[in-house]
Amino acid sequence: MNYDYEAFKEDIYHLIQINLTLYKEKQMKRRIESLMMRNGFKDFYSYYCALKSDKKLLDTFVNYLTINVSEFYRNPEQWERFETKMLPELFKHYGQDLHIWSAACSTGDEPYTIAMILAKYVPLNKIHILATDIDENVMAFAKEGYYNKRSVERLPKEFLNKYFIENGNGYQICSEIKNCVEFKKHNLLEDAYPTGMHLIVCRNVVIYFTDVAKDKVYTSFHQALDAHGMLFIGSTEQIIRSSEIGFSPIDYFFYKKI
Repeated sequence: MNYDYEAFKEDIYHLIQINLTLYKEKQMKRRIESLMMRNGFKDFYSYYCALKSDKKLLDTFVNYLTINVSEFYRNPEQWERFETKMLPELFKHYGQDLHIWSAACSTGDEPYTIAMILAKYVPLNKIHILATDIDENVMAFAKEGYYNKRSVERLPKEFLNKYFIENGNGYQICSEIKNCVEFKKHNLLEDAYPTGMHLIVCRNVVIYFTDVAKDKVYTSFHQALDAHGMLFIGSTEQIIRSSEIGFSPIDYFFYKKI
């Protein structure tokens, strides 16, 4: 039976609606082959059959596939720029009632970081952040809000002391910050995007996509943003055709809808 990676990609799409053709092929195939062999499978067909029948194995596959690497205050200089330069612009255009979307939020570190920064200027009960990810397991982890010490080591002490309780070998985030964030499942490459957003934060995710998929995502982000809306991307990313899509770079890692 000639069951190759192409057939595997097609079956995976029918199984979990993740389109592997939109990810950089060499990189993604290598990751999957590594995971496959680590779990004792020598070919794509036997691995796919096992994924169909074993939910735990499938959950592990999805988690590994979606590359969940996250931590609070990752790249601190970017968050400082966000607070000192971007937030005043957003407040000027929209006031304090900001519509914020943390896309591909992983374990919640990013939307909770945004909530803590906003809480310096906005009452907690006025903060609402939409946080989405394709992986329901990482969102369940995020809703629990318990993080190890490594996850919070870059976090400013004022936030750690104010919004976390040390518990065993980690920290539990307080309910006041958790209540600011609404988690929903969303596939950036398949699902409809929300609209009327003032700020979209999507960092260190699009780098794994093909150029065609990147254009699709950035175009959809543009459509999701309100006039004067802002996009915050990762430290290893840039929008090559930003003006064609409708974005103008306003600072490192920040783009404005034009």
